[in-house]
Amino acid sequence: MSVNGSNPLTRLDYPDVDVIRVDDTYYMVSTTMYFMPGCEILRSYDLANWEHAAYVYDTLDGTDRQRLEGDKNIYGCGMWAACLRYHKGTFYVVFVANDTHKTYLYTAQNIEGPWEKHTIEGFYHDCSLLFDDDDRVYLAYGNRTIRITELRPDLSGPLEGGLNRIAVVDPWKHNLGYEGAHFYKINGKYYLFFIHSLETRWMRTEACYVADSIDGEFTGGEVLEDDMGYCGQGVAQGGIVDTPDGKWYAILFQDSGAVGRIPVLVPVTWENDFPVFGIDGKVPRTFTTESTCPEHVYDPLVGSDDFRTVSDDHRRYGSFGFRSAWQFNHEPDLSLVTHDAENGIVRITTDKLSTDVTQARNTLTQRMIYPGCTGEVTVDVRGLNDGDCAGFCALQSSYGWIGIKKRGGEAFLVMERAVFDRTNTRTVTEEAAVPVNGDTFRLRITAEFTEMKDEVSFAYLENGEWKPLGPVHKMAYRLDHFTGYRFALFAYSTETAGGYAEFSDFVYTVQE
Repeated sequence: MSVNGSNPLTRLDYPDVDVIRVDDTYYMVSTTMYFMPGCEILRSYDLANWEHAAYVYDTLDGTDRQRLEGDKNIYGCGMWAACLRYHKGTFYVVFVANDTHKTYLYTAQNIEGPWEKHTIEGFYHDCSLLFDDDDRVYLAYGNRTIRITELRPDLSGPLEGGLNRIAVVDPWKHNLGYEGAHFYKINGKYYLFFIHSLETRWMRTEACYVADSIDGEFTGGEVLEDDMGYCGQGVAQGGIVDTPDGKWYAILFQDSGAVGRIPVLVPVTWENDFPVFGIDGKVPRTFTTESTCPEHVYDPLVGSDDFRTVSDDHRRYGSFGFRSAWQFNHEPDLSLVTHDAENGIVRITTDKLSTDVTQARNTLTQRMIYPGCTGEVTVDVRGLNDGDCAGFCALQSSYGWIGIKKRGGEAFLVMERAVFDRTNTRTVTEEAAVPVNGDTFRLRITAEFTEMKDEVSFAYLENGEWKPLGPVHKMAYRLDHFTGYRFALFAYSTETAGGYAEFSDFVYTVQE
C-alpha cells in the first residue's frame, strides 16, 4: 500500500541517525546523549511513520558524572552517533561516549533486547561498522581525517597486522570537516558518506566517496546541498537504506533551532555506481513510499500521561516502568522516585543540594515537537521544605521554568530562566514571584518553533483561568547541552535535602 509522507519525519529531536532494513522492517537509531534510558531505536514499515522499538541500555557506566553527583554532569557528552547493523542473525550497535572516552558495542538477537554490553579497544569518533563479504570487519571513523581500521573477528579491538589506513582527508577549508561516517559495501564497491559544510558560510552538506576495493582510492565529493528553504539549515548526516522493491533512501537530519535536529527522508538514485540525492538536487517536502505492513498502527513518540498504567510491555513502558516517551535527565536514582499508578502520581524526592534545575536529579523529560506544543501538569508541593523548588521546565542550558519555591516558610509561584550573554556568561534570574496558598497547582508551558521563532511562555491556572507568569523566554539551541528542548518535571533542594513533589495528569498537545 502506498503511504504519503512529509518532511521532516518525526518533528522531534532525533539527530545523527543510522538506518537499516531487516526483511520488511526498518530500524533507526539516534543520539540520546545524557538522557537515560539511552540509545533509542525506532521502528517503521514505510519510512514515513516511526514508533519506539527499544532502548539499548538503561544506564551506561554509572559514573558520578552520569549520576549528576554534586555539580558533576555529562551535558554535551554521553553517547553520540551510534551505528546500527544486522549481520547473520545479530543486531549490533556501536557508539562512543565522550565523557568516558570509550567505544561501546551492544549486541542482541532481537531488536527489543536483551542487549549485551561490550567495549571495543580504542576510541573511534562517529564510527560506522562494515561486515565484509569475506567475514572481515572494519570501522570507519574520524573527523577531517577519516580512517578505516580492521577489527578482530570478535570485534574486541583492532586486528594486529590488519588494515589500518587513511581513506579520505578533508582539505581544511571548511567550517566542518568530514565526519559522521556511514560505511557500506554495495554491488562490490565501498561507500563512505559524511556530513560536511560549505566553504563560504555555515551550512551542512552531505558528501560521498567510493572505492573499488577496501584498500583502493576513495573519490567523490558533495552529493547534497539543500536547506529545504528553511533558515539556511542544510540537510546532512545519516544512513542509506534500500526497500524490498529496490528503491533507495537516505535518512539525514536538519538543524531546526531550539526544537533540535530532526530526521529528513531523501530519495536516492544511482548513476554510474554513484548516489544521486534528492530530486533535481533538492529534498522533497512530500513523498510517497510503500508500506510493508499496511495494517500497523503506530504508537506516538510523545504524548499525554495520566501515570495510571503499570505494564510489563517493555517496549511501550521501557523507561524504568514509565511510558517509553519519557527519559530521565542523566541516570536516575529510582529509590527517590515513586510511581503510584493507582492514584496516577509520580513523587520525586531530593537527596542533595542543587543550585539550579540543571543539577536536579531524577528530572523526567519528553521531547518537544515542531512546529509547537503545549504541556500541562499538576504539581502537589506539600512535601517541599524551605529552599526547595519544584515544577515544570523547558529544559536546555538556557532554560525557563514555572513552579513553586519555598522560602522563609512561605510558598511562591515563580518563573525562573537562565540566559547567556555575548561572553557566554550565564545568568539565572527569577523573573516573577507570586505568593500563594494551597498545595496543588496546574502549570502550563507553550512552545513555538516555527521558522526558528523559538519562544516559550509560562502560565498557571487560577479560578479556571490561565494566567501568564513572567516574560516570554527566547529559547536557544546551545552546544553545551547539544540537545533540543524538552518538557521536564523536576524537584530540587537548595538548603535541606529530603523534600518531595508529586506530579499528575500530564497533558501534551501538538500544534499542527
